[in-house]
Amino acid sequence: MIAIVAALRAELSSVLEVAREYGEVTRHVVAGRSFLEGRLAGHDVMVALSGVGKVAAAATATLLAERADAVVMVGTAGGIGSGVRTGDVVVADALLQHDVDARPLFPRWQVEGTVRFLPDEALTRALSAAARQVVEGHRAALPVPFRELGIEAPSAHTGLVASGDQFIATREDSDRLRADLPDLLAVEMEGAALAQVCATAGVPFALARTISDRADDDAHLDFSRFLDLVAAPYAHDLVLGLLARLPAGGS
Repeated sequence: MIAIVAALRAELSSVLEVAREYGEVTRHVVAGRSFLEGRLAGHDVMVALSGVGKVAAAATATLLAERADAVVMVGTAGGIGSGVRTGDVVVADALLQHDVDARPLFPRWQVEGTVRFLPDEALTRALSAAARQVVEGHRAALPVPFRELGIEAPSAHTGLVASGDQFIATREDSDRLRADLPDLLAVEMEGAALAQVCATAGVPFALARTISDRADDDAHLDFSRFLDLVAAPYAHDLVLGLLARLPAGGS
């Protein structure tokens, strides 16, 4: 069973539609969390909404870790890296919590003896390949709504993603993150918490984020419109592209 997770319902809307087209989808509620189980592209899948923030993500990941063979998170993030633009996709090869600081007791960003949580290599390779296919397809025939949102030549990246219980939307905050973490590509609010739980439980995980803004004072686009026109179709294509690259019926 492969779990597909996002913070917001809109980020998974297209995935849910396709899952229902494949056949029956069963809904389960566990500890207040809704999980939808079904078949998708030859795989048993569980689709879950984590909610926003690290606590919500950790709670959801804990429940999924008991039920899934692998966990994949999709959704949106703010771009931090100099070459990361709106409409790009960032696949994580490491995740950390940028708001954790227990110095002098522990090194900055360290949680349970770890600073950077590393996703599963095989899942990350497959997800990176899916991301490249997604952006290349859109670059070859860029939809009009993408142009209207300022997306011109989407690209795929692989690198560090940071999470924190703070929406980064000022140049001051993004510059601080850039200075503290020069190799940081993107920032969001859930992924590293999910990564911590999965790593502790020994469950393979991977993460891909569509860049919705530059996490600064210029982040002015219509987020709801971006979710519907860019993030949701990207999540659909990323998930199906990933599943197509995995052995049928397994994780």
